[in-house]
Amino acid sequence: MTIKTLLTTAALTLASATASFAACSGHEEASMTCASGTEYDAETNTCKVVSG
Repeated sequence: MTIKTLLTTAALTLASATASFAACSGHEEASMTCASGTEYDAETNTCKVVSG
């Protein structure tokens, strides 16, 4: 009975830890910060110097 209890506890712990990592959201987007005097160009995925 003790081995069954330990295996069940281990399985439930592993399932709960896996589910919490799978449910982690909000990491789909990355943010880009450009230096002063430049702005992000989404077309080229680079920072471009602002003129004018």
